[in-house]
Formats: sequence, structure tokens, C-alpha cells
Amino acid sequence: MHLQSRADPACSGCFRQVNDLAGVEFDPSWSEWGLWGLFMASFLAATVLPFSSEAVLAAMTLGPWSGAALWTVASLGNWLGGMSSYGLGRLGDLDRILRWFRTDPARALRMQAWVDRYGFWAALLAWLPVVGDPLAIALGLGKARAIPVAALMFIGKAARYGVVLALLRGWA
Repeated sequence: MHLQSRADPACSGCFRQVNDLAGVEFDPSWSEWGLWGLFMASFLAATVLPFSSEAVLAAMTLGPWSGAALWTVASLGNWLGGMSSYGLGRLGDLDRILRWFRTDPARALRMQAWVDRYGFWAALLAWLPVVGDPLAIALGLGKARAIPVAALMFIGKAARYGVVLALLRGWA
């Protein structure tokens, strides 16, 4: 990953991220939106949409924002995105969700069995790539209690961003 910082005339503290991955240039300009851009990127990353907020966070560590501000905004955005997936599961039914997301029923049943076994404690792992979003939906489908799910999901996601920021800023 190659990061370039270029001052934007409209925002002196904004940075543009340029990724050169397998010859394809990716320039989402999320970091130009400042902390709102980080919030939106973190929110979307916690939904069923295939998106990564770490690249935006990495670009923003080059900017003027404090580590505490970046951690807070990324954690809150990602937590709210995860809770929206939980809400989707809570309001939906298994058959409809399987149709919408074209999910293998056997995989969904395994995830549901896992949630039934561990209950709301499974929310601590909602930050995991690939399985975190379906896990949040499964917690909703299983009608896991909202308050413990919300608290544990925030703890897991906030800890993840703390580690990511520590690595990016060289604190670890």
C-alpha cells in the first residue's frame, strides 16, 4: 500500500489515499471528508457490504487528528454498522435473509448454532473479517438481548481499532 498526502485546497487537513494493488489504482477519497468520512467508512465496513475501513484509517493517521478522535469515530461508526446488522437480523426471518444474501442454509444454521451456544458473548467477535457481519445478523435472528450485544460488540470493535491504531502509529 502506498500512501501519498496531498493538501486539498478546500480542506488543509485532508489527505487522499492512493492504493496500488495488483496494478489497479484505488482512490476512494474517504479521508478527504475528515472524521465524517471515517465514520461512514467504518459504518459501511460493519455492514454486509464488502468494504474495509482500515485503509481510510491508515490514510487519516497521516492527518492532524488525534489518536483518540480517530479511535472514537472509527469505533462508534463500526459499532453502529454492526448494530444495524443485528437489527436487520432481529427484524427479519431466516428464510428471507437467506434469499436476500444468497447464503448457504447449512452455513447459516451453523452460525445460528454457534450463537445459540455462546449467546450474546458471541458479539465480542463481531469485529472479525468475513464472519463478523453474518454473526451480528445471527445474533439478531436468535433474539440475543440487545444491551449485552451492544456493549460486547462495542468492546470488541473498539479493542480492534485500538490495536490497529497502535500498530499504525507505532505505539506497539
